[in-house]
Amino acid sequence: MDVQEEADGPPADRPGACGAHHRYCQGLLGLGLLPDQGGAPRPRDPRRGLLYPPDPSPGRGSSGPRRNGPSWAEFLRAQADAILACDFFTVETVFLRTLYVLIFIEVGSRRLHFSASTSSPDTLFVTQQARNLYIGEEAPKVRFLIRDRDAKFARSFDEVFRTEGVHVIKTPIRAPNANAFAERLIRTIRAEVTDRALVLGPRHLDRLLRSFAAHYNAHRPHRGIDLQSPDTIGTVPEVARIADVRRRRVVGGLINEYRARAA
Repeated sequence: MDVQEEADGPPADRPGACGAHHRYCQGLLGLGLLPDQGGAPRPRDPRRGLLYPPDPSPGRGSSGPRRNGPSWAEFLRAQADAILACDFFTVETVFLRTLYVLIFIEVGSRRLHFSASTSSPDTLFVTQQARNLYIGEEAPKVRFLIRDRDAKFARSFDEVFRTEGVHVIKTPIRAPNANAFAERLIRTIRAEVTDRALVLGPRHLDRLLRSFAAHYNAHRPHRGIDLQSPDTIGTVPEVARIADVRRRRVVGGLINEYRARAA
């Protein structure tokens, strides 16, 4: 039986479109079905293959000293719920204008936060985005911030987090895997949004990213949290009948969400 739609227009999902596995899993989860019941592959640890290399040990071809304490990978696993990662990415508009966006991701819950886009990411801009993060009820409750050594991150940016009791950790130079969660998130945003849309300007980009953030936090499954979304951790949706399934297009029609009709 065909799924009834809430919106008109051509389907957003095309053969070969990116994120097919997530589209499949989110449809099942939204209807109260576990992915394993539908034959989806079992989730893998997203941190596997993205871990920082272990410290060198003396006597194994390395002259470096052996350092005590956990490795970077062990630190990420043990402190995931207390870590916030951030990074910049750029988007080119159809008028060849470069826009910068600052993203934050809470590693433990995979909750996504966006800044407004700008063509001039100066000190005032990045500092204000840090302040905005702690305004409202969704302020992250973390102890560590992971960022790279980009010159756009000014001292005032770090100071905002220090006043909130957050320790700022700078990644090594030319070591993108040390900030793998933010890097992987940027890849997802490019694959699912910005590479599939012609961005006209800052307001258009902000509207797309706000819609994607709402979808990412409330509906999109994440392997690192057992194919749940940040807003639905620990909840199990009721199983829906096929006749009650509705499709809703989000992010300008780029992504489909499938949910049961409200009673």
